[in-house]
Amino acid sequence: MKLLLSAILAGAVAFNASADDKAAKNDSTGFKFTDVKVVKTTPVKDQNQTGTCWCFSGNSFFEEEAMHKGAPEVDLSEMFVVRNCYIDKAKKYVRMNGATNFSQGGSILDVPYVWEHYGAMPEEAYAGLNYGEKKHVHGELSAVMKAYLDAVIAKHDRKYSTAWLKGFEGILDAYLGEVPESFTYNGKTYTPQSFAAELNLDMDDYVPLTSFTHHPYYKPFGLEVSDNWLWGNYYNLPLDELKTVVDNAIDKGYSVVWAADVSEGGFKWNEGFAVMPKEKDEKDLTGTELARWVKLSDRDRANSRFDIKGPVEEMEITPEIRQDMFDRQETTDDHGMVIVGKAVDQKGNKYYKVKNSWDTNQVYDGYFYVSEPYFLAKTLSVLVNRNAIPAATAAKIK
Repeated sequence: MKLLLSAILAGAVAFNASADDKAAKNDSTGFKFTDVKVVKTTPVKDQNQTGTCWCFSGNSFFEEEAMHKGAPEVDLSEMFVVRNCYIDKAKKYVRMNGATNFSQGGSILDVPYVWEHYGAMPEEAYAGLNYGEKKHVHGELSAVMKAYLDAVIAKHDRKYSTAWLKGFEGILDAYLGEVPESFTYNGKTYTPQSFAAELNLDMDDYVPLTSFTHHPYYKPFGLEVSDNWLWGNYYNLPLDELKTVVDNAIDKGYSVVWAADVSEGGFKWNEGFAVMPKEKDEKDLTGTELARWVKLSDRDRANSRFDIKGPVEEMEITPEIRQDMFDRQETTDDHGMVIVGKAVDQKGNKYYKVKNSWDTNQVYDGYFYVSEPYFLAKTLSVLVNRNAIPAATAAKIK
């Protein structure tokens, strides 16, 4: 996902979601959401001024997966994952002579990749705050890493030195801190590998899914987004089956990693909802409304579409509309979050309850509600436990 900063978000009020049917009302927007099903999850965290949403969402997912298998609640270190990805991204960037992406962003595949290759650590063993900040701020670090790598690939001596990687790791040591070879957690000594093994999660159990028409259904393909630096494959499903998988996951008590576009006018984070309002049709306007409408500028007309005071009529999303949005870059790989439940508004419209990583000082304490049309239009990909995939779909992707 691309760099998204949440510097405007502050505070650290922990909120632990549980399954309930309580109504969440937002008087400022006129929405009243009722949770239908919510899976058990860990507290909302804060990525702050970093583009590491992919790691916060991935770690949250695996914290929930561990609890689903009976483990006690654990707070996983995001910066252990981020550091290992920075190093492996740097190696690929140098091997490709800079002809690939190097940034703070990542994909839903990155956390399982690190888990499988390097293990995992608890937050208390590796916080990654070694540079005078209380919260994560990676602007300076990102600029320094990129400048260093670009100097390396300039090949001043016509070939790479044997020291560049050690120098790059030195930058990470300075900013994030050195990674301990072993650490003590709850009175027991671990390495990153043994700690990951203790949580008893098999990375082969997790399946990345997407839905686009420019590749065959039920086959894997490399999703064409710049932050898929692993060049990883995603299984391609028809749009209705992708939604069915997510619904089935929540019904079975599994959360879902969700990569999506959050740049739409209907994405109202502070107000706690995301919707895809239908564009106004002049034929449907009354005489008074039409008279006002025709006097508006094109910009004002566009803005009025997203002046949302409550449940609205939304677009009907087809695979063709979804594909066109992706091909025209109206849908981009912006942000990683976790779908943790289902809900309805006061008119019965269906939503997904989503856990974000932009802290908790927001109307729903760091959660928000995403309409089904928004999900269908703006989802890039999801990561699910294979046990959450209905048998008929699982058979088709083998």
